Amino acid sequence: MSEFPADIFTEPADLDVDTLANLGPLRAMAGVWEGVKGLDTKPVVEGTENQLFVERIELQPIDPQTNGPQTYYGLRYHTHIVKPGEVETYHDQIGYWLWEPATGTLVQTLAIPRAQTALAMGQAAADAKTFELTAKRGETTNGICSNPFLEYAFRTESYTIKVTLHDDGRWSYYEDTVMMVRGRDEPFHHIDRNTLTKVAEPTPNPLMR
Repeated sequence: MSEFPADIFTEPADLDVDTLANLGPLRAMAGVWEGVKGLDTKPVVEGTENQLFVERIELQPIDPQTNGPQTYYGLRYHTHIVKPGEVETYHDQIGYWLWEPATGTLVQTLAIPRAQTALAMGQAAADAKTFELTAKRGETTNGICSNPFLEYAFRTESYTIKVTLHDDGRWSYYEDTVMMVRGRDEPFHHIDRNTLTKVAEPTPNPLMR
């Protein structure tokens, strides 16, 4: 793979430890956010159901991470979602948003407590206002891993997330999770979308405190 250096061990000597200054398009997402008009389009026994949801997501900067000469700056995130007026968890998700300045690569890692994980990747300019990441079942670099029941009943084929950064400081996402539901012939597009408003600023990463 010629795009990688021969020296795979030596880390950068002049690493900037200010994560918030090196997040590229992810900088606008740092902080604590809430969205009260989320919409989840999901499969049910009768076909399809639309469910409104309320979301809180915290994205906090981490110290820069290196793989030898490769450097990532990132945000550790936790998403918690409930149905309007309820306290029971509707969806919970943790992971990292990562940015590699040298290549313009974006990464989202995600894990949910239904025993499923994914790693999605995309490309964007540092000043991009929109960007898209994808993961596909069977891929080893941007793949999806599910527990046996989900593979049997709701097999996830692909995951795409598109983020839009708005001029008023808010940001939105549109997720399309394509799955094969057991007993159905056509792929189902499980759609989630929301617009987030900032409620708190991010905390600087440990090396900057």
